[in-house]
Amino acid sequence: MNILILSCNTGEGHNSAARAISEHLAASGIGCTVTDTLSLVSRSFSQTISDMYLYSTRTSLFKHIYRIGGAVSDSIRSKSVIYLWNMMYSGVLLDYINGNGFDAVICVHLFPAEAMTALKVNGKTDIPCIFVMTDYTCIPFLDETELDGYVIPHEHLVEEFTQKGLPREKLFPFGIPVSSRFHDTNTRTRAREEILSAFGWRIPQERKWFLVMTGSMGFGNTEELLDEMLRQAADKCEIIVVCGRNAQMVNELKERYGPAPNVRTIGYTDRIPLLMDACDVLFTKPGGISSTEAMSKHIPIIHTEPIPGCETRNAEFFHYHGMSYSSTDPSQQVRIALRLCHDSTFRALMTEAQRLNSKPDTCRNICTLLESVA
Repeated sequence: MNILILSCNTGEGHNSAARAISEHLAASGIGCTVTDTLSLVSRSFSQTISDMYLYSTRTSLFKHIYRIGGAVSDSIRSKSVIYLWNMMYSGVLLDYINGNGFDAVICVHLFPAEAMTALKVNGKTDIPCIFVMTDYTCIPFLDETELDGYVIPHEHLVEEFTQKGLPREKLFPFGIPVSSRFHDTNTRTRAREEILSAFGWRIPQERKWFLVMTGSMGFGNTEELLDEMLRQAADKCEIIVVCGRNAQMVNELKERYGPAPNVRTIGYTDRIPLLMDACDVLFTKPGGISSTEAMSKHIPIIHTEPIPGCETRNAEFFHYHGMSYSSTDPSQQVRIALRLCHDSTFRALMTEAQRLNSKPDTCRNICTLLESVA
């Protein structure tokens, strides 16, 4: 088979899911291509949409868009403007699919799922196509897509998706795909040794390590959280902050916390799995992918302020199932983190809940589903 995986550059989570599936397909000897859907129109168009998304998440705009989108999705009976907008470039997408001889399509973003729906319902193609959710909730407008299968994060979400209009028989609670590197295990001691060697840091092994992840774009009030960490636990912890591709945040945090010997700030790194193995507690915004990666590593999670919308539901799902502690109060976040460091029962309950709910065979099951619908 020759598989096309369609993503979009609105946040790194969708691309991470696409890479995880691609990694498994390649290891299974199946040809695959990961494509930024909107770049098929033009690279500048894709970049414009990416910039608009980034701006909306750093203001209150995304919250309002998501809320309005949910209300519209629940009330309208005809196709939405989102569907019509994605239908406009569906012809370009069809030419790309036919021109490259793809046998099946996996969508990890709503936009290509809408475009593929337009092609299928209008009889332009009958190529098998499945959708893979990257958040722990049913997103607005997903109900107006008509694909061959929907991979959702958890069996406890089946009712939510059916209530939104998705056919029960097309729902497959296989989990959210993450790279196999997050299913590999390292001892904390070994992971710390590798991290110290890689970054040239000098950190006493007996100190507690707090890993702060702000997402690929560097989101959230990180300074308030770091100030609270230094106030409550300056003599107890080492703080590692990963700012993703937000170079401005890296520079600002280095300038502000340069004198603090226990705060280390870095930008994008491919050593996230190793950093997770090395840390005692992870502080992260509740992205669907990053939360699933941490769950796969079975490390205590403090969910920080979400981007309103899907991430709010992600935090609620994890907190309800005991897989994380969610709070928007930095003072409370640090207090709970310190408790997780010293209360072995509390820590064990959280990591056991993660083990019970993790799904290490997600990518394999997606491939099996794709073969069955094809």
